[in-house]
Amino acid sequence: MNHLTYHLCWAALVILAACGAPSAEASGSEATAPTKAARPTLTVATAANVQFAMEELIHEFQEQTGIGVSSVISSSGKLTAQIMEGAPYDILVSANMKYPQYLLEKDQAVGSVSVYAYGALVAWSMTEKNIRVTPEYLLEDGFTKIAIANPKNAPYGEQAINYLKYYGVFEGVEPMLVYGESIAQTNQYITSKAADVGLTAKSVVLSPEVKGQGRWLELPDSSYTPIEQGVVITRYGNERHARESLTFFTFLFSETAQKIFLKYGYKLPDQNATTQ
Repeated sequence: MNHLTYHLCWAALVILAACGAPSAEASGSEATAPTKAARPTLTVATAANVQFAMEELIHEFQEQTGIGVSSVISSSGKLTAQIMEGAPYDILVSANMKYPQYLLEKDQAVGSVSVYAYGALVAWSMTEKNIRVTPEYLLEDGFTKIAIANPKNAPYGEQAINYLKYYGVFEGVEPMLVYGESIAQTNQYITSKAADVGLTAKSVVLSPEVKGQGRWLELPDSSYTPIEQGVVITRYGNERHARESLTFFTFLFSETAQKIFLKYGYKLPDQNATTQ
């Protein structure tokens, strides 16, 4: 049995057990169902590219389960550093597999890392400058600032660099690069026109908040390493909110969640694909 199958089976057992047994909050001989306020609130550390999809995911999850969820948005690297320093995050929804794996190696996460989606890169601009799928145009006159996420903390920034190197223009455009600490800050550079163009996540340009603004083009997925986005339950989540954390983890692979990921331009992985 692979790790994801184990998680799914265990989640089903704990949910059934919860439905059939008196709640911890019940007093006396008569059990009462826990209220939303009585349930612990999960805190999900969320990579910035997932910010808008996460809003819908949380809404649907709370409607289905009554479990309260809040999210903290930042780059995957910064969120991982915060977890290592003791931040009370129950789950890490990362933009790659490296950071969740790191938490496992450092005994700050449990179970396995599972790919919940594959992300895609786009070029996005609010200016009238002509953008194209391949980046040679960036070397033409008129382009002075190109926004990408900091590759040290943000996987999308790392893959933006790979895209530029793939077409052999990185050295030429490197002086023009401006780095956001996360995809969220990168998007601010783009929408404010502080940068002529930016390389960002497809999930952003498809979000209701910015859909239809500016012009964007999806970049060839052959020009960068596939962006495997991984999720893991933290040690804190397992110790403090084990059942609820596992329920949310499992929800991310449900049909409801998959439809939301597809809506935001993500590709879905094989549901049996896990990394130990």
